[in-house]
Amino acid sequence: MIKEVKELSEDLKPQLIELSNYIFDNPELGYEEFKACSAHVALLKKFDFEVEEGYMNIKTAFKAVYDSKKPGPVIAFLSEYDALPGLGHGCGHNLLGATNTGAGIVLSKLIKQHDLSGKVVVYGTPAEETSGAKVAMADNGAFSDVDIALEVHPGSKHTQSGTSLAMEAIEFTFRGKTSHAAAAPEKGINALDAAIQTFVNIGALRQHILTTSRIHGVIIEGGKAANIVPDLAIAQFYVRATTKTYLLELVEKVKNCATAAALATGAKLEIRNYEASYDNLVTNQKLSETFTKRLKDMGVSNVYGARESFGSLDIGNVSQLVPTIHPYFSICEEDHPAHTVEFRDATKTQMAYDSMASTIGGLVLTAYDVLTDSSLLDEIKNEFVNTEK
Repeated sequence: MIKEVKELSEDLKPQLIELSNYIFDNPELGYEEFKACSAHVALLKKFDFEVEEGYMNIKTAFKAVYDSKKPGPVIAFLSEYDALPGLGHGCGHNLLGATNTGAGIVLSKLIKQHDLSGKVVVYGTPAEETSGAKVAMADNGAFSDVDIALEVHPGSKHTQSGTSLAMEAIEFTFRGKTSHAAAAPEKGINALDAAIQTFVNIGALRQHILTTSRIHGVIIEGGKAANIVPDLAIAQFYVRATTKTYLLELVEKVKNCATAAALATGAKLEIRNYEASYDNLVTNQKLSETFTKRLKDMGVSNVYGARESFGSLDIGNVSQLVPTIHPYFSICEEDHPAHTVEFRDATKTQMAYDSMASTIGGLVLTAYDVLTDSSLLDEIKNEFVNTEK
C-alpha cells in the first residue's frame, strides 16, 4: 500500500505543481480568490469529483465530493488559497491548497482501485487570513456528516498538530460631543479619552489574566484636529485564550473595561465583532499519532512535536465539531517564518514539491487506515467526545 500511494502521489505531482505555481503567480486576497478557486475546481472535476461551487453562498468556496456509493466514513480535506496584501503567498496557501486537494484526489483513486467504502470531501475554504470562511461553514452545518477533517500547512519543519488560541475581534465605538478644546472644553465629551481609558483599564486587567492569553489593540479613529474635542473614537482589539470557555470569560472583562471608560467620560459606547470569532484548535491526538506514523512510512524521518502557537486559525471552529488535525510540513532548510518573502519563495522549490508529495502520502495513508479500520475510527471519536473544548 505504501508503494502504491507513493506512486499515485508522484504521478499527480506535476499537476499539483502547476496548480500551486498558477496560484502563486496570481495572488488573490480573501473572498477574491476566483482564479484559485476555479483552478482547484477544474482539477477536481478532472478526477470525477462532483463539485458545488459558490458553496454556502460564499463565491470563492466549493465542496467537492467523491462518493464510493457504499456506506463508510466521510474523510474531509480542507484547502486554502488566499494570499496576503502586498506579499502574495507569504503564508504558502498556494502550496497548502495543492497539497490538501491533491490528497483528496489520490484517496479517491485508492478508493476506486480497491473498491473501498466511504466518501472523500474536499472543501475550498477562502479567507483564512482574515474572516475565515471555515467559521461560517462550521456554523451552518458544512461538517455535520464528516468523520475526520485533515489539513496540513507548509512550514519550516515537519511538526505535529498542536493548538491555536480561540479569538474574538471586538470593536468599541465611542461617541462624544465636539467643542472647542481651548475656548469651551467643558461643553465637549471626549470620545478619544474613552478609548485611551479603555487601553488603561485593559492594561490593569492584564496583570490578572492567564499568561497564555493575549489582548492587543489599536485606535483606528481618534479625532481630526487638536483644537476640536473628538466626538468619535474607534478601538479594535483581538482577545485570545487557549480555550473557548476562558475566552468568553475574558471577553466579558474586556467589554467591562470599555463600559467603565464610557461611563467615566460620558461617551456613548457601541460594541460589535468586526471579524469572525475563531475557536481554539483541539487536535485529536489519536488521529495525529496515526498521521505522524504514516508520514514516517513515506520516508520523513524528522517529525517534531507540536510547536507552541499564540495565533488563531479558523480550522479551530472545525475541530470543535469533528476530530481534526492541522500539522505542518517542511518546505525549506532554513527556519523562515511565515508571512515573509523568503517563506513565500520557498513554496516554489524542489524541496517544497517533494515534501508536498510525501505529505500527501501521509494524509492518504491516514485516511486509508480510518476507512479500513473501524476500531481506529472508534478510538478517534471516543477521544473527541471526551476532550475538553
